[in-house]
Amino acid sequence: MRFDFFRRHGDDAAGADGADALRAQDAGANGHVAYAMLLDAQRRVIGYRLAWRPANAQAGAHAGAGVKALMDTVALHLNPEGAGWQLGSMLLFVDVTVDALFQSELQSLPPQSVVLCMSEEDLRDADLRSILLFLREQGFGFMLCGAAGLPGDPEVRAIVTHFEVDARDADVVVRVRQEAQQCQMPIELVAPRVANWKDFDACAARRVNVFIDGAFRNPPVKDADDALQPESLLIVKLMQMIQRNEDVRAIEAALKHDAALTYRLLRYINSPSVGMAVEIHSLRHAVAMLGYSPLYRWLSLLLATSNKASSPFMMKKAILRGRFVELMGQGMLPPSESDNLFVAGMFSLLDQLLGVSMEGVLRKVQLTESVQQAILSRSGLYGPFVALAESCELDDGQASRLSEALFLSAAQVNAAQLSALVWSQDAGPAATAP
Repeated sequence: MRFDFFRRHGDDAAGADGADALRAQDAGANGHVAYAMLLDAQRRVIGYRLAWRPANAQAGAHAGAGVKALMDTVALHLNPEGAGWQLGSMLLFVDVTVDALFQSELQSLPPQSVVLCMSEEDLRDADLRSILLFLREQGFGFMLCGAAGLPGDPEVRAIVTHFEVDARDADVVVRVRQEAQQCQMPIELVAPRVANWKDFDACAARRVNVFIDGAFRNPPVKDADDALQPESLLIVKLMQMIQRNEDVRAIEAALKHDAALTYRLLRYINSPSVGMAVEIHSLRHAVAMLGYSPLYRWLSLLLATSNKASSPFMMKKAILRGRFVELMGQGMLPPSESDNLFVAGMFSLLDQLLGVSMEGVLRKVQLTESVQQAILSRSGLYGPFVALAESCELDDGQASRLSEALFLSAAQVNAAQLSALVWSQDAGPAATAP
């Protein structure tokens, strides 16, 4: 069913005027997708909040065009025709303008997986009531933003599925939860940001999920040489043996010291993200099928997930960055560089994952000069790709400049980023956990 019949009074039959159409086209061609991760109390990623960042101020002046471009991009890569929703159980939060509610592009998104974020003023607009009720009936969720409590109007209140709260305002959390219980309405509370893990834990204790942006980091890292955990040290040893081209039987013998690690490695090799045509039963079988290079990549992923104290979201972020960097480099660098691109992207967060300084990691893990340059200074062959991925995560406004320097279009960068989101579903911590 199309939403066009909800067109507001005063809109002509042809839709937006020529100027609006040009602005929408410009936004779609020259904007970048930014995202934040939604974490539950266990620090697991359960959703994403996407936003559109136009490459120039003129495109940004027309917010509706940006929302349209975002929805088109999301539909193309996360809900392609014939393939269905690519993020599984993940929810997608999108900040929408009033105009966006009347755009037919909403049809291209799966209602049960999308939450539309709106202000109380817009939700209470009588002229919007019909479209809001219709969208809620279709399955779209609504997050109320910037309000001190639930709406007094029962009809508007019934639309709200999520409520944005200030992480520091415990009184609002208690009041909204009490109001929801009195009305027998299951409403999820969400904090748009927190300053540190202490604030996050306070939200978790109140059953409030939290959006984490790219600037959020783990606590300061250690610099001790013995800070790496035993499993991490074994993985490092195996990676060094591969770099020295040692016999696969010697590598298998070293791996047998940790049955759980062997299980995790084989489980990952046989996961959908790797896409093997036949099931791999042993390390020797894997090397015979694919050689040493993919094995080094798989071990690097296991190293990133070997710190049991690390947050699941940080593991997801590192895996996602590695794949994002790899996809951006495809077509620009030889296929043989794919594994190095992935390792450079993922290892740029290794200090956060392992709780050890980057210098401490590099004293243990022998990496190529190009990978080290990318990790330490965002320079060398792979560094610019890592810098671009990092800029997209930080949403610092530098993505357009960095992508132009690599001769990558905004569409290519967005395609790589959203494809990495999809790929990380299968390659995440759950796929490598014992």
